Amino acid sequence: MKSDVENGSQLKLLSVVIPARDEEGALSRMLERLNLQLSLNNIQHEIIVVDDGSSDNTWVLLQGLKESIPELKPIQNNGLHGFGRAVICGLDVMCGDAVVIMMADESDDPKDAVRYWHELNRGYDCVFGSRFIKGGGVVDYPLIKLFINRIANKFLQYFFHIKLNDTTNAFKGYRYRVIEGCRPLIAPHFNLTVEIPLKAIVRGFSWTVIPITWRNRTSGKAKLKIKEMGSRYFFICLYIWLEKILSRGDYKKR
Repeated sequence: MKSDVENGSQLKLLSVVIPARDEEGALSRMLERLNLQLSLNNIQHEIIVVDDGSSDNTWVLLQGLKESIPELKPIQNNGLHGFGRAVICGLDVMCGDAVVIMMADESDDPKDAVRYWHELNRGYDCVFGSRFIKGGGVVDYPLIKLFINRIANKFLQYFFHIKLNDTTNAFKGYRYRVIEGCRPLIAPHFNLTVEIPLKAIVRGFSWTVIPITWRNRTSGKAKLKIKEMGSRYFFICLYIWLEKILSRGDYKKR
C-alpha cells in the first residue's frame, strides 16, 4: 500500500520492544548488536526489554547491561505472562514515535530494524518484513514449522485479500499512532503477531513490505508451541475479520 508521505511526519525516537523469557544465553549478544547498529546509523533509540517471568538469570543480566547500554530500559511483567502480554507491557511504556518489535533470541537481524526505521521515515505507518519474498530468507528453519507457517500465511492472504505473505512473523515496525489506533490489544500470546498487523490493515493504515532474514536460535528453547496456538490464532483472525465485514468502517483511520 502506498505511503501517505505528506501526512508522515519525521520521526525522532525509535523504541524497540523485546519480550524475553529465559533468554540469558542470547540476550546480551543480541542487545549489544542491536544497540551498535542503531548507534552507527545515528538513530535515537530506547530498547525496552520485558522480562516475562524468567526463571533463569535474564533479569540479573539486564540489570548488568544497563551500564554499558544506557539506552536499555528493562522492565518486568509482574502480571499474567505470555508473549502478547509482555509486548503490550513494553508498548504501554514506550516513549518513541515509532516502535519495532523484535525477538530476544537473535533470530532477527538488527540491520533490518534500521531498514524499518528508514521506511517508516518515508511516511509509511507500518513496515512488515517478509522472509519469503525476493531478498529475504531463513536459516535452519525447522521443516514442520516452515510447512505450517506457509499454510497459515496463505490462509491469511486469502481470508483478508492481502498480498502480505508473512503476517505471522513477529518482527515488524509501526508508527506510534498505529499502536494507539489498534487498541485495545487483546491477544495474550503469540497471536498478537497477527492481531496488530491485521488490525492496522483493516483500519486503513498505510504499509509496505521489505525482505528480511531469520536465523534459528543457537541457545535456549523456542517458546512458541504450535499445538497450543491454533485456536488462539483463529479466534483473533475471526475477530478482526468480523470487524472488517460488520463494523462499517467505525474503526478506520481518519
